[in-house]
Amino acid sequence: MVSTLVLTSILQTTAVGLAGQGEPPAGQPQEPESRWVVTAPDSRARYRVREQLAGLDFPSDAVGETTAVTGTLVLGADGSVVAEESSFTVDLTTLKTDNDRRDGYVQRRTLETAEYPEATMMVQELRDLPYPLPTSGTHSFTLSGELTLHGVTRATVWEVTADFGEEAITGQARTSFDFAAFDIAVPSVARVLSVADNIRLELDFRLTPG
Repeated sequence: MVSTLVLTSILQTTAVGLAGQGEPPAGQPQEPESRWVVTAPDSRARYRVREQLAGLDFPSDAVGETTAVTGTLVLGADGSVVAEESSFTVDLTTLKTDNDRRDGYVQRRTLETAEYPEATMMVQELRDLPYPLPTSGTHSFTLSGELTLHGVTRATVWEVTADFGEEAITGQARTSFDFAAFDIAVPSVARVLSVADNIRLELDFRLTPG
């Protein structure tokens, strides 16, 4: 006859096993709540740099832009970013301004895209974003993570304004830094009298479920 002690042990072991069914093993991530993918050519990245050109009485922005943007944002069941699956990449070799000579200089001397062809933002956290994700309205929040540009990786914070819908999230993310932050040389050419030591980055995005 099986003793009461042994029978109790068997029942407790069975109960624990049943309670653990359906739960992911320890150390494995939970299933994501949602996955959002950048859609092209609806998304575009750009830089803005204030410059003073010879022969002009006022400064203006040099603006380089590209639609070569890819990326994915994955959120876990609690709304937190799944960092190992969330990133955005820009092909810097496709940046264009209104001046081919400027483009050539930026590619060769400033961004050095032959050696550093891409910029990548690894997303780590979204702050002040409602959860669950809204399906309508405009919301502002911050996105933080690590930006790799010109061979340098630094923590970066972006200010984001987004419009939420049931089928897409659209908006713009913005950040800025000085040239030295990513070991980039300030442009110096004859027709440009001065360049402000500040690079502004903008990402116009459209994300759809993917």
